[in-house]
Amino acid sequence: MTQTEVSVNDQGRVTIPAQIRQELGLAPGSRLVAYVEDGRLVLEERRHLLVRIQDAVAREAAASGATGSAVDELIADRRASARREAGESSR
Repeated sequence: MTQTEVSVNDQGRVTIPAQIRQELGLAPGSRLVAYVEDGRLVLEERRHLLVRIQDAVAREAAASGATGSAVDELIADRRASARREAGESSR
């Protein structure tokens, strides 16, 4: 793990040292998300954050016994409702 001390300038800016940018593959224009977690400032690439959140949601869904996608479940529920309504209206 690369560690270095940085400082905040009078405009509130922090420069990410070249060694860390290289290690992370950051280039000019890289998009980062900044947030506070347990009193720490975290900078995370948007792409990495998205994958991490998707993985967490998938793990939670699997733990709760969910199968397939939410869209597939919604479509199946709507089709079942339509079948029930069609059966009731034919009586």
